[in-house]
Amino acid sequence: MKKNISNNKRKELKKKAYALKPIIMIGQNGLTDAVINEIDIALNAHELIKVRAKGSDKDERTEYCLKIREKLNADIIHRIGFITVLYRPAPEAS
Repeated sequence: MKKNISNNKRKELKKKAYALKPIIMIGQNGLTDAVINEIDIALNAHELIKVRAKGSDKDERTEYCLKIREKLNADIIHRIGFITVLYRPAPEAS
């Protein structure tokens, strides 16, 4: 199980994310393997991203977030409406 990030780090990331635009859209087909793969690529490249879930209800969006967190080991920094901010630190280069 991964450790949670501190509240101070969460606040800092939330501030950084404010200026970001959503770079991944979850459309009418839902959270497919292809979408999860794109989120993984985006997290590897940027660490902090916004994801927009269109056309789904609140429960469905919550389920998407939990699946992403579980499969990609990413932290959910913030959720409001259709937008979710995700963070995963880049792996340490050895």
